[in-house]
Amino acid sequence: MTAAARTVRVLLVHDQPMLRSGLRLALTEGAGVPVGSRPGAAGVTVVGEAGDGAEAVDLARRLLPDVVVMAARLPRMDGLAATRAIVSAGLPVRVLITIAYEADDVVLGAVAAGAAGCLGRDVPPAELVHAVHTVATGGAVMTPPVLGRLLNRVAELLPAAETTPAAPVLATLTDREREVLVHVARGHSNAEIAAALSVSETTVKTHVGHVLTKLRVRDRVQAVVLAYETGLVRPGR
Repeated sequence: MTAAARTVRVLLVHDQPMLRSGLRLALTEGAGVPVGSRPGAAGVTVVGEAGDGAEAVDLARRLLPDVVVMAARLPRMDGLAATRAIVSAGLPVRVLITIAYEADDVVLGAVAAGAAGCLGRDVPPAELVHAVHTVATGGAVMTPPVLGRLLNRVAELLPAAETTPAAPVLATLTDREREVLVHVARGHSNAEIAAALSVSETTVKTHVGHVLTKLRVRDRVQAVVLAYETGLVRPGR
């Protein structure tokens, strides 16, 4: 069954009921289905809602949703701490963090906490639905503005290029796998990488899987961060 065909079970977490209502509407109607159509027509079922991070962790344990769509700023326990708790518990649950675009520091924190995706809170409904399906099937999502902020923050933490030693971890990659990692770090999709390398998307997926395994990272987002941290790719290059 494709990501677009399967129904994804979602837990919504935000401290403002009106914003949770808006997210619920976006998820259930976000695939362009007219308002008033059957619930879940966008391939998403909202199985629960929480108003703070502690409640989110408890509901994630009890409901085992496919995806938790969670605000970064929450009372009692913030979204990043709640993400760490869910990930460290080994639950079969993926977390998608929503942030305000001014919250630069949260982007790196979300990746470090184990979030599978990070979106601006004003993302269009169709994009939110697509992100939820992508994350539910093992992918990672960063909208371009958020990815740009992430890379800017990573760049600030990097040493000068001439002082960066060759990273031993990259030595485990083949030349083709390094090439694929560079494309991934530049935000290219599997289809775009396949076209650039004149190979099939299946081959690209295999290479990406090998890269993630060898680098011991959870997903493409962490692979991107590592590519910049090691100097394999640099902003603007």
